[in-house]
Amino acid sequence: MPDVITNAGTPLALGASITKNGVNFSIYSRDASAVSICLFDDDMAKQPYAVIPLDPVVNRTGDIWHIKFCGLGEGTLYLYKVDGPYEPTRGLRFNKNKYLFDPYAKAFTQGSVFRSYNRQHKQGFSANEGGELQDLSDFPKCVVVSDDFDWEGDRPLNYPLEKSIIYEAHLKGFTASPSSGVAPQIAGTYKGFAQKAEYLRDLGVTSVELLPIFEFDENETANTNPRTGETLVNYWGYSTIGFFAPKTGYAADRSPGGPVREFKQMVKDLHKAGLEVILDVVYNHTAEGNERGYTFEFRGLQNDVYYSLPQNDKQYYMNFSGCGNSVNCNHPLTGQFILDSLRYWVLNMHVDGFRFDLASILTRAPSGAPIPYDMPSLTAIISQDPVLAKTKIIAEPWDCAGLYQLGGFPGGTLPGDNRWSEWNGRFRDDIRRFIRGDEDAVTAAATRIAGSSDCYNHSGRAPTASINFITAHDGFTLNDLVTYNHKHNEENGEENRDGSDDNLSYNHGYEGECTNPKIQSLRLRKIKNYLIYLFVSQGVPMLLGGDEMRRTQDGNNNAYCQDNAISWINWNLAQINSGLVRFTKNLIAYRRTHSVFSRTRFFTDTYDKDTVPEIVWYDINAKNPDWTKQKRFLAFKLNGAESSDGENDFYIATNSDIYDLTITLPALSNGRKWHFVADTSLPSPEDILEPGNEEPLREQRRYVLLSGATVILTGK
Repeated sequence: MPDVITNAGTPLALGASITKNGVNFSIYSRDASAVSICLFDDDMAKQPYAVIPLDPVVNRTGDIWHIKFCGLGEGTLYLYKVDGPYEPTRGLRFNKNKYLFDPYAKAFTQGSVFRSYNRQHKQGFSANEGGELQDLSDFPKCVVVSDDFDWEGDRPLNYPLEKSIIYEAHLKGFTASPSSGVAPQIAGTYKGFAQKAEYLRDLGVTSVELLPIFEFDENETANTNPRTGETLVNYWGYSTIGFFAPKTGYAADRSPGGPVREFKQMVKDLHKAGLEVILDVVYNHTAEGNERGYTFEFRGLQNDVYYSLPQNDKQYYMNFSGCGNSVNCNHPLTGQFILDSLRYWVLNMHVDGFRFDLASILTRAPSGAPIPYDMPSLTAIISQDPVLAKTKIIAEPWDCAGLYQLGGFPGGTLPGDNRWSEWNGRFRDDIRRFIRGDEDAVTAAATRIAGSSDCYNHSGRAPTASINFITAHDGFTLNDLVTYNHKHNEENGEENRDGSDDNLSYNHGYEGECTNPKIQSLRLRKIKNYLIYLFVSQGVPMLLGGDEMRRTQDGNNNAYCQDNAISWINWNLAQINSGLVRFTKNLIAYRRTHSVFSRTRFFTDTYDKDTVPEIVWYDINAKNPDWTKQKRFLAFKLNGAESSDGENDFYIATNSDIYDLTITLPALSNGRKWHFVADTSLPSPEDILEPGNEEPLREQRRYVLLSGATVILTGK
């Protein structure tokens, strides 16, 4: 037990900062009447070895409480206790009995806040107003962390969006399976993930988008699997507790501060492999829940600042997230907290970008009303922040209360300052309908393929504003999209009520896995079609991790609670479906090799007979299509020959009907000939050729396109 020697300390920076001869602690609370800091010997300590009250005369500057401890350093474990008025109708919920986390904590020890609170519940206490925990042995402690790390000159890669190919993955699930080949002691960890860098680099992706890795408590879920009886968990992690701290449970080294070092090493290793790191971040709500929820940090520090509360009765919480509360993002103090967090992950952890979950909540005023597009908001501040200037910022442009901002996400107040890209849900839906074979889906699909100009061109944005995806963590995998008509979420313990019923999927004649060769062949063909349009469409493609090897969740389209084989990558599939992995790899290579697939501006309409249009659409006779009659056939040519870099031309056609077609190919100029690139009806390896190995067609004017197939030809 070290001697405790203190002085006044300083109000900035917030959090715990290592100084020359100690540690400075600083925390915000406007209405607190008393603040104490609690120090612990080790992560399993049942009680603090010291509780030091802060003198409001000496240790308070404005609304910030601060103190310096001389002789302490890296690895110090601490929590807070804060007293003040408990007046829920005014939005104040102070409770002197609660141990509180530091919102700026950079690391946490192992443990589960929910195990501790659940034990307290059994003693008759409620979550919010309960008595003091008598045993803190499995309650996480905040860790004082040093920012020192040998980065060896590493910097964020910050690839241009048009050059980016995003791969969405769950950090733990990527290597948790024994099939991953990663040593058991590092399976499912930052260190284990880094060992798959070579696979990702060889696949051709540029950027890994990780589901939430900010500290959260996986034990918050109370449901059980009705089939196995196992207790389910919060696997996805969309319930943040620590906005500066990498999740301890994802580290092989779980010693105090170990997860921070391991995360940094992972980023450095991925950067060496040429891979960016994008974090899926959840600033729209926290794990504290609604008025019947828990008190971990914000609720016990300044509830009415950090959360959006109804003005007529502040004992309740506005709930735009569907998770019990909504962060008051556009309060100056809360907005500064979010900006501080983002800057920390860029400056100290070297990440390359962020995908903002339910980002529309970031555009709501403290009243809950949407902020007008031309008014300042947190999203505009993020857009203009000089530290984040090269960082990717991607919005999920909607929330759970009906605010849908696709194509108009308010990211700036000045012309041209909108750097935000958006998850394009219309791309997902329109391409799904088209490939499924829906009638009259062709026109909408064409608009998505061309970059969704209807969403973004009107505001002067580029095709890179659209993050294109067919599947994501939330919903069916690509394999399941062609295998199931209905969701099968029974093992989530919610009687199959959870998850979307609108999946735009098709099982092709049999629900679930089957051995019928005709159905198997058609499903694989459709998967390849989806992949083609993901990578040839204008915008930024995002591939769901494992889709390239036909990962399945057995029809579960909401596997948020499945920390098991349902969600984990089965790496045996990479060998079983090696042909599809190869197909995906070659598609990515074509996109990266040919700039016609990754434009930085929308196609221009031209009526000049002397000008070759950049894109031309065709019917089956190579004529201009009558869009009112285009039912299940789509074809277009990208004219690369007229580009400044003398690109190849590309012709892409899809027959989503049940009948085979003989189509007419458009003529080429300048003596070019059509060469075969890909046909999804063919078996591997004939289904796609590697860039540079394209073979000239023997028949230059006709092509037999089978039912449900897509062909890619290149003119050179």
